[in-house]
Amino acid sequence: MPRFIASKLETWTAELFVAAGVSRDEAAVVAASLVESNLRGHDSHGVIRVAEYVEQLGTGQLVAGGSLRMLAETPAMIAGDGGRGFGQVLCRRLIELVGAKAREQGVACGTLMHCGHVGRLGEWVELAARSGLAGLISVNDNGVAFTVAPPGGIAPRISTNPIAIGVPTDAEPLVLDISTSAVANGKIKVARLAGREVPPGWIQDAAGNPTTDPNVMLADPPGTLLPFGGDQGYKAFGLGLLLDILVAGLSGGFSPPAPSGILECNNVLLVLWDPARFAGHEHFRNEAAKLIAAVRDTPRKPGVARIQLPGDRSAEIRRERLAQGIPLEGDNWETLVRLARKLEVPVPTPL
Repeated sequence: MPRFIASKLETWTAELFVAAGVSRDEAAVVAASLVESNLRGHDSHGVIRVAEYVEQLGTGQLVAGGSLRMLAETPAMIAGDGGRGFGQVLCRRLIELVGAKAREQGVACGTLMHCGHVGRLGEWVELAARSGLAGLISVNDNGVAFTVAPPGGIAPRISTNPIAIGVPTDAEPLVLDISTSAVANGKIKVARLAGREVPPGWIQDAAGNPTTDPNVMLADPPGTLLPFGGDQGYKAFGLGLLLDILVAGLSGGFSPPAPSGILECNNVLLVLWDPARFAGHEHFRNEAAKLIAAVRDTPRKPGVARIQLPGDRSAEIRRERLAQGIPLEGDNWETLVRLARKLEVPVPTPL
């Protein structure tokens, strides 16, 4: 399995995008976001997406240089159209605009329709938290790529509909980033390309039988993802259902099933709070620190080395991969090599 120093992989990724017609500034933003996902162990949102993005650039599903166009605005909200631009670029802009309003009003909300894949959701609320804001973000797939069956069902009705919440603390931001399905679609793709099975409880085949074979998601008829909690995941499915309606209904995008001919994209819902306008930054951080410490100090069961909080595991993986390099499994590496040769970009030498 080839491994790469993060900076080298980031440079190569950016060069691939430049060769596909993306500006250097925009390519650098997208490449940094993808490689950071790899560093944190979220390979489903990392450079495995490069070939997909380049293909979308060729079909017009993704547009280089797409910018946020304001559709509606008040002192505490904006509604924007992303023009099918890169989600990583558009989300940074959305954080800037909504963050400025949150600091003025205490709380502000923003939506985006026609937005490219935004990548790892936690990146955006972490970005807000580093500036002192608390945030919540969710996306849907515009009613096109729905893959999750309701509990007891055997046909897909909603997408993975992830949600991320981030808060500032006295140390690193505390970020929860989850799909309302058992797993993100990209993790199924990673397993399929690596030629390995997925854990039980993630997917079922078209007849509703539990399976660990990721290829059932490409069968005809396809299998489906389960809500987190498995076939009894009523709460998770309910959360995904309501998020789909909120994201689509507020942004102007679509919930499943989308009208005929509609292209897949992300619609985005973002809410930011400024603790300074409520009980104050000091109170907010003190309460966060108190609870984090109490959770960490929880008495443990035999054999449990430590109590983990959201983000602990990804931070560990990041340290490991910074030191040892980022691994690219199976077809992921081969796909990137084929793309590089097609775009006439030199292929770097792995570690």
